[in-house]
Amino acid sequence: MRPAMNQNADLHHAPRPRPLPHTKESRLLPRMLLGPDEPPAPTAVRAAFALWLTAVAAGVFETVLAVAGAVAEGDASGGGIAGGLVLRMAVFSAAVLVAVRMRRGANWARLTLAGGLGVLGTLSLVIGPVEWLADGHSPGDVFRDLNVLDVLFGASRVLHLAAVLTAVALMFRPAANAWFRAARHA
Repeated sequence: MRPAMNQNADLHHAPRPRPLPHTKESRLLPRMLLGPDEPPAPTAVRAAFALWLTAVAAGVFETVLAVAGAVAEGDASGGGIAGGLVLRMAVFSAAVLVAVRMRRGANWARLTLAGGLGVLGTLSLVIGPVEWLADGHSPGDVFRDLNVLDVLFGASRVLHLAAVLTAVALMFRPAANAWFRAARHA
C-alpha cells in the first residue's frame, strides 16, 4: 500500500514547461515595459508616470469628442478624420512608450516628455483658445452657446493640462533628479 501523498508535493515535481526561445524583441519588450526598477523609482517619478498616462487618456477622450462634434455638425470628411486619428494615435502611442522609458529611469525620456509634451504639447493645447480670444471674443462668450460636448471637452482639457504641468514638475523634483542620476550610472 502506498502512503498518501500530499497533493502539493505532486505540483513541485511536475515537469516545468520549456521556456520559449529568446529573441531580441522578447528580451527588449519585458526590459522596456516590465522589468524591476533598480533602484526603485521615487514617488514623484511614479506619480509623474501616472499623470502622463492620465494626459494621454484625456487626449484620447478629447479626440473622441472632437470627432463626434465634427460628425454631428457635418464638418467631417472621412479622409480628414482618418488622417487626424492616425496622427493622434501615433503621438499618443509614442507618449506612452516614452513615459514607460521615463518610468524605467531613462533621462532622455524625461527630457523628451518635458520638452516635447510639456512645452510643445502644452502650446498645442492652449493655442486654439488664445487665438479665439485674440479674435476679439470675451471669456464670457464661451458660456453663451455651450453644449454637453463643449463642457466635457473643456473639463477634459483642464485635466489634460493639469496632468501635463504637474507631471513635468514632478519629474524634476530633487528625489527624481537624484534617481535619474543613479539610474544613468547603474
